[in-house]
Amino acid sequence: MRSSDRPGRTRPSLRRAAVTGAALLAVSAALPQAGAAAAPDPGIAPSGGGLSAVIRYTENGIPHILARDYAALGFGTGWAQAADQVCVLADGFVTVAGERSRWFGPDAAPDGSLSSATKNLASDLYFKGVRDAGTVERLLAEPAPAGPTGDVKELMRGWAAGYDAWLAQNRITDPACKGAGWVRPVTAADVAARGLAVSVLGGQGRAVDGITAARPPGTAAPHPAAAPPERDPAAGPEPDPAAAAEAARRLFDTTRYDMGSNAVAFAGSTTANGRGLLLGNPHYPWQGGRRFWQSQQTVPGVLNVSGGSLLGTPVVNIGFNDKVAWSHTVATGTPLSLHQLVLDPADPTAYLVDGKPERMTERKVTVQVAGGAPVLRSQWWTRYGPVVSGLGPGLPLPWTAGTAYALNDPNAANLRGFDSALAMGRARSVSGVQDALRRTQGLPWVNTVAADSAGATLFTQSQVLPRITDELAARCSTPLGRATYPASGLVVLDGSRGDCALGADPDAVQPGVFGPARAPALRDAPYAENSNDSAWLANAERPLTGYERIWGTVATPRSLRTRGAVRDVSAMAARGGLTVADLQRQQYANRVPAGDLAAADAARACAALPGGTAAGSDGAVVDVSAACGVLAGWDRTAASASRGALLFDRFWRRLAASTPAKDLWLVPFDPADPVGTPRTLNTAAPGIARALADTVAELRAAGIAPDAPLGAHQFVVRGGERLPVGGGTEALGVWNKIEAPWNAAAGGYAEVVHGSSHIQAVGWDGSGCPVARTLLTYGQSSDPGSPFSADQTRLFSRERWVTSRYCERDILSSPRLRVVWPRERR
Repeated sequence: MRSSDRPGRTRPSLRRAAVTGAALLAVSAALPQAGAAAAPDPGIAPSGGGLSAVIRYTENGIPHILARDYAALGFGTGWAQAADQVCVLADGFVTVAGERSRWFGPDAAPDGSLSSATKNLASDLYFKGVRDAGTVERLLAEPAPAGPTGDVKELMRGWAAGYDAWLAQNRITDPACKGAGWVRPVTAADVAARGLAVSVLGGQGRAVDGITAARPPGTAAPHPAAAPPERDPAAGPEPDPAAAAEAARRLFDTTRYDMGSNAVAFAGSTTANGRGLLLGNPHYPWQGGRRFWQSQQTVPGVLNVSGGSLLGTPVVNIGFNDKVAWSHTVATGTPLSLHQLVLDPADPTAYLVDGKPERMTERKVTVQVAGGAPVLRSQWWTRYGPVVSGLGPGLPLPWTAGTAYALNDPNAANLRGFDSALAMGRARSVSGVQDALRRTQGLPWVNTVAADSAGATLFTQSQVLPRITDELAARCSTPLGRATYPASGLVVLDGSRGDCALGADPDAVQPGVFGPARAPALRDAPYAENSNDSAWLANAERPLTGYERIWGTVATPRSLRTRGAVRDVSAMAARGGLTVADLQRQQYANRVPAGDLAAADAARACAALPGGTAAGSDGAVVDVSAACGVLAGWDRTAASASRGALLFDRFWRRLAASTPAKDLWLVPFDPADPVGTPRTLNTAAPGIARALADTVAELRAAGIAPDAPLGAHQFVVRGGERLPVGGGTEALGVWNKIEAPWNAAAGGYAEVVHGSSHIQAVGWDGSGCPVARTLLTYGQSSDPGSPFSADQTRLFSRERWVTSRYCERDILSSPRLRVVWPRERR
């Protein structure tokens, strides 16, 4: 429960009433009904010095933060985030300080929200190394546009002050960190460090184990907690190109990420009133540090934006204002490059560039460890970036006497993400959004989809990518790179050649990256949609081509989620007359594209089995006859009440995972019909009978009937209440994506790991107030004692929405209105 929910904790009742009345009067005077520009009002300034803000809470614990300037806005945001998520936030600050081993032990695993490190020691070695190198401070000192603007610095300063003030003035009740010594005050540099960690998630962040385990040949192996076991880098052959290509393809396959998204913008030509519409459906983890959190941020006359923020972020990352709305989807651009080094024969810590040796820079990092002596390790840095021993367990990059590999991550110099978000929040049109992205170049690994009240639409892949042209890759790739680049966009360049440098685009904010003019973009199409495939089919009638391979592929098979989404939204656009209600229906339609393609054929193949039996993987013969009718009668949706959805889900996962596409479909992929192909299930494929037998046996052993409703076995438990959850997995292609581990003993899919998170359906009606429906599927708070830890999960279970309160008349008329006035105590 937040401090402001506790009687007497925020103000004595009489003073609280007075503050509430004063705040409402000040707000009413400061802002017109439709949220147009107005001068800041001194009524929202503190009287005793220090920072303060007014926070108006409405239904579902959503705060509307009103402040006189950016520092005060950051203060209110930091305070309100701490009230809801103090334990998750504090855990993340331990991570970026490099102190997880001190508090939680070196061998435990982080939550994975801020890097791919598999153990705390590896995480600490990396983040402590970043801190010791002064990276964040150096980036903060960079003048804009290369570095953050003064407005963003003020937001970060204020956020840290608000978080610290909440800690100083409140008692933590969340059992996850109640009384914990690792909950500590933070600084603006800590907020910036967390932002940088998010920026490098796709680059250095996914190589933390490889960065911290890399060591010159012949040196002693590190403590096993530093990284997962790896072969001795002084021994063994170079990576096999074919195996490396497949490993890189899997590593950069967006359908395998624990973050994804759908988003679609509809132009005025398709809507009922000629204004734009936007539906954003990001798929993010339901637990840990990559949760979203909702708010409205207002500095009168300067900013008035509502939406979702990643925890620890002082800005709205996905949201809307009275003129424009936007969402993000994880992009297919490969945000890093590798450089194969030719080492000096006399010294494996020196490498040659144009025949001249350059010494690596050794960074010695010391990490405090609970119950043990401090751990000292060295990391090795080059002109390209850190030396790495591998990218994940499937792509080893051995450091031998003659060769090493360095990782270039341009986002390691990108602390501009907050500026991009702030500039989008201030935009007045999709042109303004596009201009904001061009000026700031701060998005590291996402696309942007936007619509505005004038009826315009935008798709743009404005992410920060290393400037790898196809010409450069052809000219400078090593044999390993010639295999990995076509397969995944991961280039491996010859680091011994100066003429293989990345170069610069004149419109780029930083050297070595593509300028914004090179980013794939689509303006004013009837619809613009992305579901984590490349930019190619943002609109199937206006395909985007001509971009370099590192941005993504062209004319290659699309995921089932993309195929289903394009089919749905193109039909919606063609039908026309669209409203926000149509967006709401699309979100909860729960259509299963895999079922549309294969369920009828699977049912026929099932019915044709001799004696209604099939042999499973273990050779046992299983009676599958009851499954045939269930598959035939299934409604092809993943609604929680759907009977047959669970049976098909378990069957399809098995079949798709075990059968190559060339054997699964009779009609292969055709780039001239990318939405319609591949299709027609190959009912002669032997995997069908085996998958049916294994699925029926699995359900029978778990006591689950073949026609059990999905929600009976796909659910979450909140406060002892079992909440059925609709939606489906990536393998099924469902828009409303839900991923949960199978646990038959617990009843099926008993907890959602990631999927639909901060959903928003936004339009405009000319009133100046956006027509917006939102939902934060897991609620505002991770504290199980908070009334806002599961309220929106219950709404999600029932396929309901929250009606956004954006304009002042709507905020002030909320029956749940509650006002607090946090301030620094000096």
